[in-house]
Order: sequence, then structure tokens, then C-alpha cells
Amino acid sequence: MLGTYYYHQIIRKTIISFGTLFNEIYIKHKDKDGDPYNELRVPLAYGPMQKFLARIEQQPDLNKPVAITLPRISFEMTSIKYDSSRKVGVTQTFKASDGTNLKKVFMPVPYNIGFELNILTKLNDDALQIVEQILPYFQPTFTLTVDLVDSIGEKRDIPIILDSVSFKDDYEGDFSTRRSLIYTLQFTAKTYLFGPIANTTDGLIRKVQVDMYTSTDTTTAKREMRYTVIPDPIDVNSGDDFGFNENWEFFNDSKTYSPTQQTDIWWVNMANDFESIDKALNTKSIIEVEAKPLEIELIKSTSSDVQKDYEYSRAQLYSLIEKGQETLNGIMELAAETDSPRAYEVAGQILKSVADTADKLIDLQKKMRTIEDDAIKTTNNVTNNAVFVGSTSELQKLLKQGFLNNKDNS
Repeated sequence: MLGTYYYHQIIRKTIISFGTLFNEIYIKHKDKDGDPYNELRVPLAYGPMQKFLARIEQQPDLNKPVAITLPRISFEMTSIKYDSSRKVGVTQTFKASDGTNLKKVFMPVPYNIGFELNILTKLNDDALQIVEQILPYFQPTFTLTVDLVDSIGEKRDIPIILDSVSFKDDYEGDFSTRRSLIYTLQFTAKTYLFGPIANTTDGLIRKVQVDMYTSTDTTTAKREMRYTVIPDPIDVNSGDDFGFNENWEFFNDSKTYSPTQQTDIWWVNMANDFESIDKALNTKSIIEVEAKPLEIELIKSTSSDVQKDYEYSRAQLYSLIEKGQETLNGIMELAAETDSPRAYEVAGQILKSVADTADKLIDLQKKMRTIEDDAIKTTNNVTNNAVFVGSTSELQKLLKQGFLNNKDNS
């Protein structure tokens, strides 16, 4: 595995980027009236502080041209340390393009690079001018964007953290000894190191879909929105200049997208609720989820269809109540043995679910009775209408005959 040559120059780029931060620092000297009479750009060099102190001590004739040797800023890399707090999966990969071919890149490894910045001056006011031009930018972090891997255009934000500030007056001996004020600033750069980059035959990602939930706990939260991005046109290549089609969808169905089935499904993840039960009883729970509240909507149909629907719904509700009761008995036994607050919480949730299902059974009975009552009323409300068919003269004779019959009977 080791021996594959690659060199992304990431550490070198991080060092250069860090030094560039302090490349444009100036100090000014003012006369008694407050007018500047001298402006100096502070020299910056890579190297340890001791190197510059040794030169000053070994060449005392440099005391006169002070502006050339002091003030001065030096910096150096002091440490490289793995950062476990930013660790990601070692097998995770992502795809990138070098402009022609598609590359497979493993996730980078997080490392912290320590830096030491030294400010050497003769005058205390010069040191304070330099320090005040640096400290306000670090609160305590200043972020740089570094092109870590040129071949795939991988740019990362590298936070530079100011860890500490210290200073000392390096003055020993008589009045002829050279004096140096030294401010030392410790920094940490949170960078990433990439491994070798390989070609891949996998296709380009041509669709990105993101579901947004009402909270970070996606096991209980309901999804509300979906954001989808598709390249335009859909058959573009990695090096083409193309746009995107964006689409927002709004949901209120509590479904979850299944990547394996590539469709929206009803699913409630209750594994965490029963994990402690499975562990204690050395079993594996099989959870049957009621996808949505059961609402019985009876429509006009034949009496046989209504009766079949009623019997089926009633049987399902009975089954749910019995299974819920069995689960409740098991969790209550476990709660009594372990005295676990979580077990009692789950028992309360199951108890509420059983009670709600029992209420649905009562509602089903009421709806069935309503349907039966409506059917009886429809049967009893029958109107018999008599219709006479004949001429007007025949109708008059019939009415007259009826009138005479009624008179005789009276």
C-alpha cells in the first residue's frame, strides 16, 4: 500500500499561507508634533528566533543600522499533530474532476500544524504597533481559503487559531549590550492531508436531493421540504459549462425517502426505543408500525361490502390492541426489574397507543350503527302514489259516484 508516489504540497502551502498573513505590516515613527517622519515595512523571514538573536550578538557592528536588522518578524512550524475531533469515516470517498477525467478521492485526514511567530524589536513602541495590527483579527480564529489539491481544484477553509501571546525583554550585561524585545505568538492551523488520487469509472452525480426536517432528530421529526438540484442539460460532462435546475417541494405526509427503494415510504424508526429491551432479554424486536392514524371512511356501497369492510377493520383493530398489550406487559416487567426511566417512558408511549386504538374501535362501532340506522330509515320511508288514467268526464263520474256512496252511508 505504501510506496505510491504523490505530493500535493499541502504542508508547504499551509506554511506559505500562514506567513502571507503577516507580509504587509508597517510601523511608523513620529516626531514630537505627532507627524510621521519614517515608515518601515517589517521584514518577514522563515526561521527560528534564536537564529536572529545569534546574529545580533555575533555582529555588534550592526548596532548603528538598527532599521535594517530590527524590527523583524520570524515564524516557523513547530509541530504536526493528528486531530481526532475532526475525524471522518476512513472509507468515505467523493468524486472530483481534473477537467478531463473523473477522480475518486478518499476523505482527507485532519491534522493540526503548530506555528510560532516571533516579533523582535529594539523599541517597545515598535513591538506594540506590530502586535496591535495582528491581535484584532484573531477572535481567536482567522480563516484562510487554501487550494490544497490543484489537480482537482479542492479548496478548503483552514482556521488559524491564536493559542497564546507572551513577551520578554532579552537584555543582559552592561549598557553596550544589544537589547531585544521579543513577542512570541503561538498559532494552530487546522488543515487536511489528502492521500493518493485515483481514476474512477463511476458516473457523474446528476441529481442531488435533500430532505429538510422540523428538528435534528429525524427518527421522530416530520419532513417539511425537499430541495432537488439537477444539472441542465442532464447529459453534461464534468468539464462542461452548465447550469442547474432547482426545485423546492413542500410535504406534510411524514414520509421518509428510502435510498434503496428510491421512493417515499411510511417508516418510524423505533429501534432505539427497544434497544435496551433487546439487550436485557437477548432478543430481537420485530416492530409493526401503524403508518398513519386509522380513519374509517364508509362510502355508499352494497350492504355486503360494508359488512366485509367493518369486519376487516374490526379484526385489525383487535390485533393491534392485543399486540400492544403483549408489548406493554413485557416492557412493564423490564421496567420493574431494571428501574430504568427510559423503560417507563416507552411503556407510557405504548399505553397511549393502545388506548388510542381502543378509541378507534369504539368509533368504528358508532359509524357502523349510523349506517344501519340510515338504511332502516330509507326502507320505512315509502310513499305509495295513486295515479288515475282516463278522460275528464270519467273522472267526474267517478267522483260523483263516490260522493253519493258516502252520502248514503252517512
